[in-house]
Amino acid sequence: MSNPPVRCHWVSEDPLYIAYHDNEWGAPLRDDQGLFELLLLEGAQAGLSWYTVLKKRENYRRAFDNFDAEQIARYDERKRKALLNDPGIIRNRLKIEAATLNARAFLRIREDCGSFSEFLWKHVAGRPRNNRWRRPGDVPASTPESEQMSRELKGRGFKFVGTTICYAFMQACGMVNDHLTVCFRHEEVARMGGAPCRD
Repeated sequence: MSNPPVRCHWVSEDPLYIAYHDNEWGAPLRDDQGLFELLLLEGAQAGLSWYTVLKKRENYRRAFDNFDAEQIARYDERKRKALLNDPGIIRNRLKIEAATLNARAFLRIREDCGSFSEFLWKHVAGRPRNNRWRRPGDVPASTPESEQMSRELKGRGFKFVGTTICYAFMQACGMVNDHLTVCFRHEEVARMGGAPCRD
């Protein structure tokens, strides 16, 4: 019987969490809508665990029109009140209101820059950073790149995009490969085009 693959320290035994780690986390994502979804979910996570959000992800897709920014940008007080009463999502008024503001900001960026993806990926010069962290304590909570991204997003009207949230987002969407070197996904993700970076 073969040994199970070694994964990053934060992965639980839950099949949902394992699937997210093995198939999604750290893989470069360049789709505008996918990036918008992930950024909103990272904001929803603020003060909570990612696992809490991950379990509610399908509920979020249902409640937020599959993260269609054009629809979310038009949410009115009636819709936001309905969301506040939806037990399938995190019922936080500020986070729900932020989704509408963020959708409007997303649409403005896409109009100004051509794509949300290009606007975000410029913070790593368009190419994933292939880090080589050996221990959980080596992984930073934020970086100069996430600080710059946070400043620019806030400057364009985004909410719940502090530097720590931005770095978690960068990890999730593959702008940085922060799988530990002992994790079986590290080399798989590195082969997706990441530039060697930090040891």
